[in-house]
Amino acid sequence: MADYDRLYVAYLYYFNELRDYFECHEVMEELWLEEGRSPLYQGLLQIAVGLYHHANGNVSGSIKLFSAGLDKLAPYPKDSLGIDLGRLIEESNIYVSKLHRIKEEPFAPYDLTIHLIDPELRDLLVEMKQHPPQHEEEGHD
Repeated sequence: MADYDRLYVAYLYYFNELRDYFECHEVMEELWLEEGRSPLYQGLLQIAVGLYHHANGNVSGSIKLFSAGLDKLAPYPKDSLGIDLGRLIEESNIYVSKLHRIKEEPFAPYDLTIHLIDPELRDLLVEMKQHPPQHEEEGHD
C-alpha cells in the first residue's frame, strides 16, 4: 500500500480536475522542498508550469519548462507515483514539438491529463474532490 502525501494528491487535483497550473506549482513546490528536492517532483512541477506559460502566451518559457521537466522525468519508471508517467512524458513531448512549430502551425493551449494507475490514488483524488483543499493549508510563498 502506497502512502501519498496530501500535497501530491492536491497537485493531481489541480492538474486534472481544476486545470489550475499555478496552484499545481504552489503545492508541488511545497512538497518538493519538504521531500528533499526530488527531481521527480520538480519534473512534474515543471510540466504544469509549462502549460501555465503557454496559456499566458509565453511560448519560449513554456518550451523551457517543458524541456526541463522532461529531462528530469526521463530516468524514472513509466509507472512512478501511482501515475502513468510514460504517457505524460509522451504527451508532453508532443506538446513541446507543437510549441517548436507554433509560428508555422499555431494552436491554442490545451490541457494534459495525468492518468492514475493506482486505485488507492484514484480513491484519494475522489475524496479530495469531495473535500477540496483550502488554499491556506497548502502552499506559502
